[in-house]
Amino acid sequence: MHRPIYLDCHSTTPLDPAVLEAMLPFFTESFGNPASNSHSYGWEAEAAVKLAREQLAAAINARPEEIVFTSGATEANNLAIKGAAEANLAKGRHMISVVTEHNAVLDPLRYLKTLGFEITLLPVEADGLLDLGKLKAAFRDDTVLVSVMAANNEIGVLQPLAEIGAICREHQVLFHTDAAQAIAKIPLDVQTMNISLMSLTAHKVYGPKGIGALYVRRKAPRVQLAPQLHGGGHERGLRSGTLYTPQIVGFAKAVSLGMEQMAVEAERLRGLRDRLYNALLTLEGIQLNGHSSQRLSGNLNLSFEDVDGQALLLALQPVVAVSLGSACTSAKIEPSHVLTALGRDDALAYASIRFGLGRFTTEAEIDQVAEHVKASVAALRAS
Repeated sequence: MHRPIYLDCHSTTPLDPAVLEAMLPFFTESFGNPASNSHSYGWEAEAAVKLAREQLAAAINARPEEIVFTSGATEANNLAIKGAAEANLAKGRHMISVVTEHNAVLDPLRYLKTLGFEITLLPVEADGLLDLGKLKAAFRDDTVLVSVMAANNEIGVLQPLAEIGAICREHQVLFHTDAAQAIAKIPLDVQTMNISLMSLTAHKVYGPKGIGALYVRRKAPRVQLAPQLHGGGHERGLRSGTLYTPQIVGFAKAVSLGMEQMAVEAERLRGLRDRLYNALLTLEGIQLNGHSSQRLSGNLNLSFEDVDGQALLLALQPVVAVSLGSACTSAKIEPSHVLTALGRDDALAYASIRFGLGRFTTEAEIDQVAEHVKASVAALRAS
């Protein structure tokens, strides 16, 4: 029985075999607790964590001590947003974000709103990009944080991080970015981009699930956060809990591999994505969601007119694994908040497919998917 072709790499990616190989010894042989400093088992684990921290820091031009390990990007976002809110109460209770953010950012902001914070959610243009003029106009004297994701998880749009960072620096406001979809896929530099806080995860870049990190700037200026987990003072007091050494090693290995291959892989994926898009353009009534070029190389999000999205998804499932939008909200019946923010009506938002191409996607698979999508859409429209 053949499994479907996997084109859902924005929800998760398969573990790279080289990542698994790097992780395995830390499950069995080097199984020590990195906080155990009285014997060799702990020293081995501590050394592995130290190296991983250095590798992750190098990927974003940070310092190793600025990397705080978490269970994933959701926890990192919560620590960044709620931690900054609590630590900066004396300055103010106003935060700025964007309507197309992942719910791992929007939900913490909604929670803060119940505590008396004021949240400004900025709209996006029809191509998914933030209007920097609207961002500048949103600042107030009591603004403490701006949160804008690097790469959108549904439409792949890349926001202008350096420009946003410069604006935040000018206003002396913290700049947080959710870079879960961006790490090791596009160049990220926390110095030149003036980023204060950056959320990362491993499983979007061929690493293991259940591990992420938060970059927390420690200099020029030093970022103060209130910890959200207490109980042992791990990670310099910012995130208590025994460090999961195998996952941390796998995370760093995955990012290192991604950095080595980033330029070549981006070009390869762009070619495959364009091949798929050009093949599907023979269909009438399809619309591209998000900016045509300022997007992740492996992302293609299309709306199909006069087609029911769920019916199309069911028709595609035997051949290709794709999604209608974010995996984190796939159980909801509402249309995608990202697509409605672009101006898509409910019918088009429901009839949108997110194709997420990845490291193991082949040209032959793209051709097979294109033919199946065209046949499925034609059959549904004729029925």
